[in-house]
Amino acid sequence: MSTVKVNKIEKRSGSTLTLGGPGTAVTIACGATTVGMGRTGTVDWCTTAKTSPLTVASGNGYFINTSGGAITVTLPSSPSAGDIVAFKDYAGTWAEACKAVAVCRGGSKINGQCSNASLNTESQSVTLIYVDGTKGWQDIHDSTSNVTGATFVSASGGNTTITCGNFKTHIFTGDGTFTVSSISNVAANNVVEYLVVGGGGQGGNGADSDGYAGGGGGAGGFRIFSTAPGSNSPLVAPAGVTVTATGFPVSIGGGGTGPCGPGGVASTFSTITSAGGGAGAITNNPSPSEPPSTRINGVSAGSGGGGSSKSGSDGTAGSGNTPPVSPPQGNNGGNGTRSGNTGGGGGGGAGAVGSAAAASDGGDGGVGSYIADPFIGPTAPSYGTPGPVSNVRYFSGGGGGASGYYPANPGTGFGTGGAGGGSAGVTTGDTVNAGPANTGGGAGGASGANATPTNANGASGVVMIRYRFQ
Repeated sequence: MSTVKVNKIEKRSGSTLTLGGPGTAVTIACGATTVGMGRTGTVDWCTTAKTSPLTVASGNGYFINTSGGAITVTLPSSPSAGDIVAFKDYAGTWAEACKAVAVCRGGSKINGQCSNASLNTESQSVTLIYVDGTKGWQDIHDSTSNVTGATFVSASGGNTTITCGNFKTHIFTGDGTFTVSSISNVAANNVVEYLVVGGGGQGGNGADSDGYAGGGGGAGGFRIFSTAPGSNSPLVAPAGVTVTATGFPVSIGGGGTGPCGPGGVASTFSTITSAGGGAGAITNNPSPSEPPSTRINGVSAGSGGGGSSKSGSDGTAGSGNTPPVSPPQGNNGGNGTRSGNTGGGGGGGAGAVGSAAAASDGGDGGVGSYIADPFIGPTAPSYGTPGPVSNVRYFSGGGGGASGYYPANPGTGFGTGGAGGGSAGVTTGDTVNAGPANTGGGAGGASGANATPTNANGASGVVMIRYRFQ
């Protein structure tokens, strides 16, 4: 390679000086500058933001920070055609009251007008080129785009917080507040997912020489929105809850208690309320030690309580999804029967109706519904119960109905609890086991001859809130 060293290259004749030839690139060495070759329609940006009035120079771009108040910029006083300046809203404040940029025309027109201009749009950037004495300065670029990296929700609250990949899940097993300290600059990231389960209904009881049998408690209402990978409940709602930077009270419904109560208590988060489960039917002859209590029909609620029977009448089940929401939060319970001997119907579950009682047999509780394991991460087994679908956790199972035989004769039996915290029917005097806490499961019904009736309590509810945090 040859090197030619000269101080000046001039054309020999004509008006054109040609450097290089076809297919040849002419390179200006790194660090070298050119003079008198004209501008390329761009500016050199001054990266120190300006916070006070200034007179600008052609060829420069300026970041103008008006956080402290309005600023005036003055254009060059004797511009030449092709002079160029540019401005950018540094802090995103130009649209705020008393924080605009005043552009003083410096004696020249701005777009043909002898008037100053105002830049008052958030995140605005504008480039001005001087054309001639008729139009003066004209804008050749004006943008309000604010190209910003995505941010995410930051929040606190709950009894446990689980991190799984890019998501966090706050789990509330008792009342509390989901406090959002900051939100995302991307609207979609401000939509949080949820699981809200109401408290399960108590099981009904029956005690009489003819062997009356109580109905199973209905499950607490089950409402969910989830995008977690894996198998999600068919009850997934079409949209989540959009949060703002504030506190959202969370209440956890308790399970139903006592033989005469209506059932479990509702759980709530923001606009989402899941009703408590309906109580199972009760039938018993009063004794000197207890007040009369007869309710042969199950109670309508999140999921309905199972029916019982008395004096030849078959008790009907309570209705689920009460009050109604879409997708439905629960199902009906099963009817009781007096055929052969009494049987209590199973309580409804989030995923299925409770079974009707057969002759002397209690109906099974309806199966609950489920969340995919990734909704609560690798510690998923700590919450809910297993069920028919693998790699998921079940909630809101219905309680099993009681059998009119105590203990059950061969071929007869007590209804089983539905997956998701529902417990089986029992004989009065047996150990009564409510469903696992914070599953919203309904309790099993009870039966026994001439015995003080026993009531199983429903399981408490739970609230889980999931969102992307990174």
